[in-house]
Amino acid sequence: MYIPSRHAETRVEAMHALIAAHPLGAIVRAGAAGLEGDHIPFELVPPTREAPHGLLRAHVARANPLWRQDGASVMILFQGGSGYVSPLRYDLAAVGGRMVPTWDYAVVHAHGQLRTIEDGDWILAHMRRMTVKQEGERGWDVDDAPREYIDQLLKATVGIEVAIQRLEGKNKR
Repeated sequence: MYIPSRHAETRVEAMHALIAAHPLGAIVRAGAAGLEGDHIPFELVPPTREAPHGLLRAHVARANPLWRQDGASVMILFQGGSGYVSPLRYDLAAVGGRMVPTWDYAVVHAHGQLRTIEDGDWILAHMRRMTVKQEGERGWDVDDAPREYIDQLLKATVGIEVAIQRLEGKNKR
């Protein structure tokens, strides 16, 4: 990603905040047909000694070929708010009319290797954490669904995890 120094976001906590606020990531990897991508909501796990930039966890349908690429290098793109900026927003006389439209945005690219997880307990715990985070005060819980149904879903689901090896951030505002 092209990042002019004035737009570089190097603070890990700011990049993690963007990921936490906008968890739908586009995971990109090289596949048999060239570049392939999927849009998946991710859970951000704080840094540890083993993963100093944090972990990204998610789950996918077993029918999704992504999980079969265990060990593949991936890049996950997260995008915060964005918007068009008109030159009329500025005092054009003060800059001699030298102003053009632009686009403001904030993005984070997380790089790492894909690891697949076929452990029903891990997947269920992940689903519960994601649901609690997204449901908030609404209060629906995974355990509100019939257990037989959840068991069927678990058999049709695979967990994925990416230990973040490198973070790139850009904040053009």
